[in-house]
Amino acid sequence: MALDLGVSTLETDLAVTRDNQLVISHDPLLNPDLTRGPDGQWLATAGPVIRSVTLADLARYDIGRVNPASKYGQQWPEQKPVDGQRFPTPAAFFAMAGPTVRFNIEIKTDPNKPDLTIDPASFARLTVDSIRKANAAPRSTVQAFDWRSILEVKRLAPEIATGCLSIESNNFDTVQRASGRPSPWLGGLDLAAHGGSVPRLAKAAGCATWSPFWRNVTAENVKEAQALGLKVVPWTVNAATEMARLVDLGVDGLITDYPDRALPVLAGKGLKVR
Repeated sequence: MALDLGVSTLETDLAVTRDNQLVISHDPLLNPDLTRGPDGQWLATAGPVIRSVTLADLARYDIGRVNPASKYGQQWPEQKPVDGQRFPTPAAFFAMAGPTVRFNIEIKTDPNKPDLTIDPASFARLTVDSIRKANAAPRSTVQAFDWRSILEVKRLAPEIATGCLSIESNNFDTVQRASGRPSPWLGGLDLAAHGGSVPRLAKAAGCATWSPFWRNVTAENVKEAQALGLKVVPWTVNAATEMARLVDLGVDGLITDYPDRALPVLAGKGLKVR
């Protein structure tokens, strides 16, 4: 649907199975709001962790719709169910998209929950291998909140662009500027050593793109990042009014669940999707 609308880039998240196969999944474990078992019933609880099951095991689960009775499912009343969908592999994803689409691939690890996934270095290697195998390196960006994997991607594959994700909020804060010490999310880089500037930190990590939480975007940090040669692509903005505000601030792109809302905003501003 996104491709039919004319978007330029597809964003997706990755997980790794017990047999070291990459799959597309936002969560590191099976989400009961999204997942039905072989009996056709919604999972009663979260789990198992994707890292604990094989790719063949995952094929037993249907992720073709959200549970309409769940709070999560109620957030997406416009979603169209497609029953019978299984966890796809990146290889299938790249093949479906074709030879001209761009990709924004997110490695999902958490420095505070290392048992949920494989280690960032191994995850980065699998991701790089899958991108290269699909001949998609020139069209791909690998992004992450856990910058350890970003640093490893740059070491393994300098030809693949990277994106530094960040967020500073009450519920989730990867920058942790108030702690007075380097955040475990930032790959050993010290915010204080870079003047308290997240754009400067992203530049030091070798990222081509800085992707902050959309509420953290200001005119000042957009200008600062772009002056450093970074593209600014905030995530995940879904309200048309906020999209318009961010475009007016000069961002280079938008990550959204609703490209059908974003495209008219861009057209109204005289901008084209590239």
